[in-house]
Order: sequence, then C-alpha cells, then structure tokens
Amino acid sequence: MPLRKFAAPVLLLALATGCTRAGDIAEGGIAAVRSACPTVGVPAGTGDITLFDPADSREASAIDVTAVITNVQSTCTQAGDQIVTEVTFDVLGRRSEATGARTVTLPYFVTIVRGGTSVVAKRVDQVTLNFAPGEIRASSTGRGTTTIGRAAATLPDDVRDRLTERRRPGEEQAAIDPLTDPSVRQAVLSATFETLVGFQLTDEQLRYNATR
Repeated sequence: MPLRKFAAPVLLLALATGCTRAGDIAEGGIAAVRSACPTVGVPAGTGDITLFDPADSREASAIDVTAVITNVQSTCTQAGDQIVTEVTFDVLGRRSEATGARTVTLPYFVTIVRGGTSVVAKRVDQVTLNFAPGEIRASSTGRGTTTIGRAAATLPDDVRDRLTERRRPGEEQAAIDPLTDPSVRQAVLSATFETLVGFQLTDEQLRYNATR
C-alpha cells in the first residue's frame, strides 16, 4: 500500500498551559494543543473500490460493484502505558444489476503510521455487503483497533521545553521557530502517529483510482 504523499501533522504543539484552548492567542504566540492520540483518516486513493465484470475490463459499462468508506469515527483511550484507538466506519455499496440477492465481501486495512511515512503495524480484515433482491444499494460497518505505547507518543522533556518556553516580543529567541532545528522536528515526527483505514486494493485497483 503506497502511503499518502503529505507530511504528518507536526505543528500540534502545546504552547500554553492552564485553560488555554487550541487557537487561543496567548502571551508568546498562538496555542495549539498536541494530543498523544493518533490522527485518524483514510489514505488518498484507498477510500473507494470498483469491481468489474469482466474483471479485466475498465469500461464504464463493465462496472459491477462500487463501494466507498465514509463516516469514519474514533475513540481514543489513554490508560496506563497504552493508547488504544477504536475506529468505526460505514461502507456504502452499489451494484449495477439488481436481480436476486447477492453478497459481496471486500477487504480493508487498519494501519499505524509513524512520522508520516513509516508503517509500524497493519491488519487486514473484511466487510460484507448484503444486497437484498431487487436492491442496488447496501451498507455495512467496518471497525478496527490500534494500540500505541504512550512512551513512543510522548515528546522528550527537553524537546517539550524548547517548544513551550515563553517567548517575549523583541527577544532574539522569539523570532526563531524551534521546528527549524532538525533534532526538534525529528523528535516531533517520531512522536506523531496516525491510524489509517482504507480498502486493501490491488496494484491495478490503485492505478484505476489514481487515473480515472
């Protein structure tokens, strides 16, 4: 599975304390709250799937079944040394021929990506669409769970101090973004995780999604 071509969110940094909320203007800058919970999403090009009949055709008239992943939701629990994320999503399917009942089983993956590029865990599962006789639409629900060590998702103390230190206007240090320091940026990336879900596509299906 090729990864998405965009960087991990590295600017979710706690720049203030107390009751400051994300987006608030605080002394020394704008507050943005960083959570140890992973960002949840669907990688580009893997949120829909198309089946053809015959299988080797790519003509519009040969489209047999299409399905999309939507309504992705998650809950994150931080207990002890583990951060557990439960993900659910809906799969909406449509078939071109409504004759008779039909069952279509589709594979999907749930993966953990670290630093925007490194896949550290992956699980493949299946979701089943049950089309009733005479119906061209069907829906189902997929789910998955990921677990991340709290220590891996926690910034080192020295890096956190660099990011949260108070900067006063006029001071030379106030004009320097700590993320311009490669060691700080790498530490933030290393502690940033994503939980991603999508259809487990073949190379041909990925090419179709990318070029249609």
